[in-house]
Amino acid sequence: MAESHAATWAVIGGSGTHGCDFPEAAGSGARILDEGLVFETPAGQSPPFSLFETAGGKRVLHMQLHGWRAGVTRGQASQQVFHVLARAGVKRIISEAGVGSLNHLLDPRDIVIPDDFIDLTTHRDPAPVAGGRLLIMRDPVCPVVAGALLEAARGQAGGRVFGRGTCVVTEGPRFESRAEIRMMQPHGDVIGQSMCPEVWLARDIGAHYAALYIVVNYAEGVVRDWEHEVLKEIFEEDAVRQSRIILQAIDAVDETAGCGCGELSKDTLL
Repeated sequence: MAESHAATWAVIGGSGTHGCDFPEAAGSGARILDEGLVFETPAGQSPPFSLFETAGGKRVLHMQLHGWRAGVTRGQASQQVFHVLARAGVKRIISEAGVGSLNHLLDPRDIVIPDDFIDLTTHRDPAPVAGGRLLIMRDPVCPVVAGALLEAARGQAGGRVFGRGTCVVTEGPRFESRAEIRMMQPHGDVIGQSMCPEVWLARDIGAHYAALYIVVNYAEGVVRDWEHEVLKEIFEEDAVRQSRIILQAIDAVDETAGCGCGELSKDTLL
C-alpha cells in the first residue's frame, strides 16, 4: 500500500449512510483525496475504498460494506477490509448500520450506540488478521469514540439517542422469524448483521471501535409488523443525519485521551 493511502481513521459503511453520498452529502467540509481504491489482500480483492480528509484534518478510509458481492461472503469481506485497515495504520474505527429493535421501547429512527454484543453468526471466517493475541472482549467498544458519537448524535435533530445497548448479530441476509426473535429478546436490544466480526477484528489489529446504529424497523413480532415503505424512507431521509454525526464525532475525538482499550489485548499463551 502506498504511503499516500495511509489513514488513522476508518468508517465502515452500512445501511445507515447508504442513501447518500458519504461524506460529501453531510456538508461538513470533508474533502475526497482519492477513491475507487481496490487492494489485494490475503483474503482476496478488497471492496473499493475512498480516502478523505475531515474538516479537522483527519485522514479517513471509507468503504461501503452493505450488501454482498458475488462469490464473497460477509466474513470474507470483513477479512479483506481489516487487512487493508491494518496496512493503512488505522487506529480508530466507526461502523454504522440500520438495525431492528428487539426492545419494544425502541422505535424506528431512534439511535443506539451499542456497548456490547452477542454473536450468533454461523458462516463468518473467525480467523484473525494480525493474530498472536488474546482478544479480551469484556469492554468491546471504545468509550472515547462512543462518547463522541453520543454527543454528536444528541446535537442532531431526529429520534431519541441511547448511549448503550446490546446488539445481537445474525448471519443474514434474510430477516429473522418471530420464534427466533422471541428467543433473542431477553438478551439484546437491537438486532443486525454488521457488528461481528468487525468488533473483534478491530481489537485484533489494535484499533479502537465504536458503532452508530439507527433503528429502521421493529423486529418480527415486536410492537407491530414493520412496513417496507417506512424502512425505505428512513434509509433515504436519515442518511445525511447519520453522516453528520459520524464526521462531527471523528473531529471531536481527542486522540490522546486514555480509554483502556489497549489493555484488552494480550500476548497469546498458546
